[in-house]
Amino acid sequence: SLKHYFIQSNLSMAIPMLRTTMSPVGTRGMATLKDIETRLKSVKNIKKITSSMKMVSAAKFTRAEKALKPARVYGTGAASLYDKNEFTEGEDKVYVAISSDRGLCGGIHSGLGRALKATHAAAPIKKTIIVGDKAKAILQKTIGESYLASFNNVGKKPASFTDALDIAEEVLSHEFETVDVVYNNFVNVVSYKAQAKHIPSLDIVESNDAIYSYDEVDSEVLRCYQEFALANVVFHCLKEQEASEQSARMNAMENATRNAGEMIDKLTLQYNRTRQAVITRELIEIISGANALD
Repeated sequence: SLKHYFIQSNLSMAIPMLRTTMSPVGTRGMATLKDIETRLKSVKNIKKITSSMKMVSAAKFTRAEKALKPARVYGTGAASLYDKNEFTEGEDKVYVAISSDRGLCGGIHSGLGRALKATHAAAPIKKTIIVGDKAKAILQKTIGESYLASFNNVGKKPASFTDALDIAEEVLSHEFETVDVVYNNFVNVVSYKAQAKHIPSLDIVESNDAIYSYDEVDSEVLRCYQEFALANVVFHCLKEQEASEQSARMNAMENATRNAGEMIDKLTLQYNRTRQAVITRELIEIISGANALD
């Protein structure tokens, strides 16, 4: 009959349209199926990327944590002389801010920046050596005029003792009374803390009478020890920062992957509801047209 022919012809037109075109739901402002599908595909790709970055960061963190153990022994050993003897902190300070060039690791760089900004608010910072482009960008407006030198290409490869020597040589090329190396100290996989190591200058060390209680200590020995101790401390701080950054990136990627999974679930639910609404609306239109022929 004409009625059955009308229904059959409309269904044959509606089904391909539902498959190929994503018609919007009648409500104004509601996302179309095509929009939801595109966004769902994008979030799934992001989840794949963040999951891969998490696994890469986990492998790098394992290596960084393993390399930190011997570096921590050398760093604490070199600084033990300054910890066991009381040295005055001079007003002429050089701050060494240790970060890296890489992001996607939570608030590890901004936390270091906040620590230095708080120090600057208490007592103006006049001399700064920046390690890493992230700290350089964060502190540019606050203490940009105090920059003596900056090091980039940090974080792409594991820090070496040669990198620490370059930084130590740059520090020793300037006049100072105390060096404050500011870095993120690795506590555990989910925790790190911005702190500073204080290293007095050679003049302050020589002015302390207690230092001469050690056997065979003279100015040349103190100068050599000062240079070597500074390089060791900087290397230790680089390794602490490296382990902290990799753990922070691993946690950040894990959180991003989990958030992407939650978003995928919500978008899938929204897609199914919208698709059902589209099908229902099309069927209502077909049935209404068929009933109009009666």
